[in-house]
Amino acid sequence: MEIAVLFVIAALILFILVLASSVKVAREYERGVVFRLGRLLDPPKGPGLFFLIPVVDRMVKVDLRTITLNIPPQDVITKDNVPARVQAVAYFRIVDPKSAVAQVENFMAATMQVSQTTLRAILGQHSLDELLSERQKINEILQETIDSATEPWGVKVSMVEVKDVEIPSDMQRAMARQAEAERERRAKVINAEGEYQAAERLKDAALVIEEHPIALQLRYLQTLLEIGGANNSTIIFPAPIDLFKPFLERNLS
Repeated sequence: MEIAVLFVIAALILFILVLASSVKVAREYERGVVFRLGRLLDPPKGPGLFFLIPVVDRMVKVDLRTITLNIPPQDVITKDNVPARVQAVAYFRIVDPKSAVAQVENFMAATMQVSQTTLRAILGQHSLDELLSERQKINEILQETIDSATEPWGVKVSMVEVKDVEIPSDMQRAMARQAEAERERRAKVINAEGEYQAAERLKDAALVIEEHPIALQLRYLQTLLEIGGANNSTIIFPAPIDLFKPFLERNLS
């Protein structure tokens, strides 16, 4: 009798353990890819509560949330033969859990390798100036290229960002000298443009004075007023020769 009771208890415990192992719960952002005797079942299980056949079914749980992938620094040679060290980050998520499990051994490692090789290949097609000034355009090219490569694995790459670009110190000094020379050039161009505009205005003023000689006298009086307002101990008062011309003519006659 006691043996029969122990057998029933053992069977009950075994049944509970088997039942517990067959009950699975997947969160809202998870899916369970189930293999039944090695064959892939469609569709994936979840979210919520579902049951597996003990011993027969095997499940691989897949996370559907966006994953941040830090791409290690890569040594690249730009199109204009400048060595650079570039670091980037990629954001991707699983859109097809079956493909992510059945089409590639490790989707994380595969995406990392594709990202590294694509980063070196794409940046090698652009010059250093493009890499520094057209970062958004290069990011879009990287995203489209990596996404097309990972699409068969059920991986959707939503964004790729180049975080940091390191160049040799001698190249940094050369770029600083180039930037300084460019600033000096712009300053000289602006100064020359200002002088040209001032000369144009002087030419216009000369034409006005030529048509209206009284304007020169008014300008002369204004200059005297400005000189008189200054704190000068000595004032040189230039007098136009036209003022003395009548007196000279009278004395000569």
